[in-house]
Amino acid sequence: MKRIALVGDYNDTVVAHRAIPIALRMAVESLGVDVRWDWLPSATLDSPVDAHLRDYAAAWCVPGSPYRNTRGVIDAIRYARVHSMPFLGTCGGFQHAVMEYAEAIWNITASHAETDATAVDPVIAPLVCSLLSVNDELHFEPGSRLRNIYGCNSTREEYQCRYGFNSVHMHRFNNSAMKIAARDTTGEVRAIELDNHPFFIATLFQPERAALKDQLPPLVKAFVAAI
Repeated sequence: MKRIALVGDYNDTVVAHRAIPIALRMAVESLGVDVRWDWLPSATLDSPVDAHLRDYAAAWCVPGSPYRNTRGVIDAIRYARVHSMPFLGTCGGFQHAVMEYAEAIWNITASHAETDATAVDPVIAPLVCSLLSVNDELHFEPGSRLRNIYGCNSTREEYQCRYGFNSVHMHRFNNSAMKIAARDTTGEVRAIELDNHPFFIATLFQPERAALKDQLPPLVKAFVAAI
């Protein structure tokens, strides 16, 4: 039996938090595997984070930022990236996966405008149009893992966020192992994935919400299958 660490601060009023266990159960049943999961509150992720994650086979950084312990969340994402642990990040998980990579690989300050309003050119900035309870179109990058998972060039997904990737930093994807996996109709980044990693995908949208409509999210199924 393998276990998934759900990294984040559980709140039963958050729609995505109610959807995630349903999506995982659907994926587990579809694949016929023995995989279970535990919620790991960010406040418990003290250093070294290895002690909290080494018994898990995968990590999902869930929506619900700002987290109580931002540093602990970033360290958990770093553990998954460095140790080739299958990783999925949705909404806040996307934002913090970008922050972790920016800090560790791009060598820039991992700033988030929600928690640092004075940051100049933060990596995560307010969206021009907030995506609160929005269903929007997105387009997968050709050759991306995400496109292969969905089996199509574009789809629609649900969002619940006010912050996203700051396009000022778009050039940093050039010659980077971190790739853009999907964009919206205006070209803004909506998903990323990491080359040379068993499974590392993060999306600004919340694919787990499909489970509340009795639909198995393709991305969640692919994540569980990678464990």
